[in-house]
Amino acid sequence: MMRRLVSCAVCVFLGWQLGSVWAAEPQDQVQIQVLFRPEECSRRSKKGDLINAHYDGFLEKDGSQFYCSRSDKQGHPQWFVLGVGQVIRGLDVGMMDMCAGEKRKVTVPSELAFGPTGKGPVPPNATVVFEVEVLSVSRGPRSMEAFGQIDVDKDKSLTKAEVKEYLKLEYEKGGKPRDEPFYEKILADIFWKSDQDRDGQISAKEYNIYERDEL
Repeated sequence: MMRRLVSCAVCVFLGWQLGSVWAAEPQDQVQIQVLFRPEECSRRSKKGDLINAHYDGFLEKDGSQFYCSRSDKQGHPQWFVLGVGQVIRGLDVGMMDMCAGEKRKVTVPSELAFGPTGKGPVPPNATVVFEVEVLSVSRGPRSMEAFGQIDVDKDKSLTKAEVKEYLKLEYEKGGKPRDEPFYEKILADIFWKSDQDRDGQISAKEYNIYERDEL
């Protein structure tokens, strides 16, 4: 059961900036408990996938909550590319192989979370626990191959119409077409994060934030 509080202080999307130590075999240190998994699962999450999820963060020591996506950024579920450092390392590991609709409890040691310095209400060397719920899993539009597929007019920039059409095709291929408000919310979030110069388009440089050909 996902717990809710009205105040959140730490944005785990900044976890990659905290200097956490990445262990050689982090999958052995992250504890995963599956709370719910739907019977039908057409796609499981993997590195490079675009994930839409809610998650709440708690300190293992006393159970106090330090983050909740339902009240951060107007309560919208969070979009991120899995496995590339957009969330703390422990979540990159703990959210692999998840289905849309699945819920997990993920316990993360400090070296794969906020490290020896901590962050905000998270003290140094703290083990943290996340309750996560994945709402959707789709191919992440971050490889330059995908950029070429989205860029229909080949002008080396992406418009909202191009990105929207790409997302529609991806969801339809997965057998889960969505309504217009769903796509509009995704577009707003993608462009808020990627359109750095706010010109209404995503350039190749803005798109390829990882500076690599493939994830």
